[in-house]
Amino acid sequence: MRRRPAVAGMFYESSVEALRRQLEECFAGVPREEIEMKGAVVPHAGYIYSGSVAAAVYARMPPAETFVILGPNHYLAGSAVATSAAKWLTPLGEVPVDEDFVEALRGSIIDTDETAHRQEHSIEVQLPFLQFTFQNFKFVPICMSLHDEDTAKEVGESIAEAVLKVKRRVIVIASSDFTHYEPDSIAREKDKRVIDAICELDVAKFYRAVREVNSTACGVGPVGAMLVAAKMLGATKGLLLKYATSGDITGDRSSVVGYGGIAII
Repeated sequence: MRRRPAVAGMFYESSVEALRRQLEECFAGVPREEIEMKGAVVPHAGYIYSGSVAAAVYARMPPAETFVILGPNHYLAGSAVATSAAKWLTPLGEVPVDEDFVEALRGSIIDTDETAHRQEHSIEVQLPFLQFTFQNFKFVPICMSLHDEDTAKEVGESIAEAVLKVKRRVIVIASSDFTHYEPDSIAREKDKRVIDAICELDVAKFYRAVREVNSTACGVGPVGAMLVAAKMLGATKGLLLKYATSGDITGDRSSVVGYGGIAII
């Protein structure tokens, strides 16, 4: 079973050569100094908008045997929390799912449901970055349409328990953009509150900040779950590596989307 790309040619280039050039541009000028991280937050917009923010994280990420990628289910298709058993294709080749890890999740809140992933872009757009940076890795996609704190805790705990079962090097990535379609100055102010809580690894404070600023971040559940898992795996703090808005690219600051690249260490 193979999961074919849903957004190649839209969010990122569809040919091998053009995609490699696009990724090289994203990584241009980004330091390649590894940080020992347990998790991360990366954006999932079109590469022309958020690619440099994502690259700021991937350039510092150490290799791992398995990358767990949590993303929001924008289309609310399939199971509320779903992984995949398929091999995923991108223009850069095939990425295998870690079958042992998926098996270790069996019996948890996380179902195996290909329908949830078929059209969703939030996880797909991370794979070319991983393929460009690493070799010989597997991944576990987990798509979430439930974003409440209780669900995030249950998902995060299930991931951490699975890591301990499979006994291998795992990094947990939360795919999320931050504020959507507000003036640049307001987006930056709101996103700072939310990002500060993420960097404190304080899940309750993170959810409180989301509510208090009425954040329109789309990956609240994935970020919450990642924080829970990373803390259980020994993470102690977050480090903001880069923040930008779409206005930095378009020049239009009247209505922007915010992007944050955060290492959880």
